[in-house]
Amino acid sequence: MTKIVNISTDPNAHVQMVSEAVAKRLKEARKQQKISLDELARRANVSKGMVVEIENCKANPSIAILCKISAALGLSVADVVNVASSPTVRLIEAQEIPTLWNGPEGGTARLLAGTSGPNMIELWKWEIKSGEFFESSSHPAGTFELFHVEKGTLKLIVDEVELIINEGCSAIAKTDVPHQYVNGGKGNLIFTMTVAELHK
Repeated sequence: MTKIVNISTDPNAHVQMVSEAVAKRLKEARKQQKISLDELARRANVSKGMVVEIENCKANPSIAILCKISAALGLSVADVVNVASSPTVRLIEAQEIPTLWNGPEGGTARLLAGTSGPNMIELWKWEIKSGEFFESSSHPAGTFELFHVEKGTLKLIVDEVELIINEGCSAIAKTDVPHQYVNGGKGNLIFTMTVAELHK
């Protein structure tokens, strides 16, 4: 049975718990698929040292690195952090929802729920403080993101195309190219995002 990550309100304990869950899940998946560390590193296009550090719980991987390694194993990020749905209906308690990004001014990105990979859908809640931004590398081909801004202004930059999404507005973007989420205003930016990665 998969262990449920119980997130503490202490940010340091939270990071440690997520790191431990990620390390365990990735190592289990790699061994089940009989993939060597070298082969996983090659498939994910990350260094073997990084894979080893993640599996030994000595690294706190970025969302981009998690995406690459998860995809190389045929998993979603939600599978790895244990918020993917497996039964027909599953409740994810508030304390189980992991924070996978912390901005320098206190912003957060939380993976609220997701389906199992490789075809997957994820639901995220972002809060980006004034002056913060998040930069992402390309996602796999066929990835789309849907946005709805609840508060503030989101400046979305996708492959050098800039889109301003004001409070109450929504947008869709193909994100198989480098992209950024930037707080385009002076106050807090809060938005929800759905990521859909569909393989033919």
